[in-house]
Amino acid sequence: MSDDPFAQLKAVQREAWAVFAPLEVVTTMPAAELVRYARVSPQHSVLDVGCGTGVVAVTAARLGARASGVDLAPALIERAHKNAALADVEVDFREGDVEALPYAAASFDIVLSQYGHMFAPRPEVAIAEMLRVLKPGGTIAFSTWPPEHFVGQMFALVGKYQPPPPGAAPPPQWGDPNIVRQRLGDAVSDITFDRSVLRFPALSPQHYRKVMEETLGPVVKMVQIFKAMSQS
Repeated sequence: MSDDPFAQLKAVQREAWAVFAPLEVVTTMPAAELVRYARVSPQHSVLDVGCGTGVVAVTAARLGARASGVDLAPALIERAHKNAALADVEVDFREGDVEALPYAAASFDIVLSQYGHMFAPRPEVAIAEMLRVLKPGGTIAFSTWPPEHFVGQMFALVGKYQPPPPGAAPPPQWGDPNIVRQRLGDAVSDITFDRSVLRFPALSPQHYRKVMEETLGPVVKMVQIFKAMSQS
């Protein structure tokens, strides 16, 4: 039996996020922005935390970096391997948990996460692990959604119907600069923030809703709950 108090939550996440792959069309462009923001170069070893289908890691590898990626969902790791093969780059993808990263201390020059680490239930554990595998003087950079904007509000709605278990932090908190500063504390210096726009190509609002309900893990689970309630 696992001694992880959030083992059941992670099992649900592992299942729910397995259908995420189609959304890589949306996350590919911001992945390039994140890699550029972190100033990834061929000299760097890079870890993509919560890598999903590997768009950040593959983008870094195409620049010549030594890239690795880790994600909780084996279905997404399988997709990430296929993406790397199609792009003709080598990336070390592994199934793993951000709260217990399968790497030695000080393994990477740059640690990145695009909408990934924010779903770890314990922010203090996740950030400690990301900093543990980062080399001294290295760079940590991540993309999140501001809680007051559309996606953040969507996750707030999900939280009303699927409240996190006691002790688990809401993911949108990672989009609040004040909370980010607090969580990083004295372990990180030269903290900078930037705002951009995530564009979602869709034929209509109805098309957007359908994609979200079929591919965005927490929304998928919420829809399943509504369907079960309506049939009971």
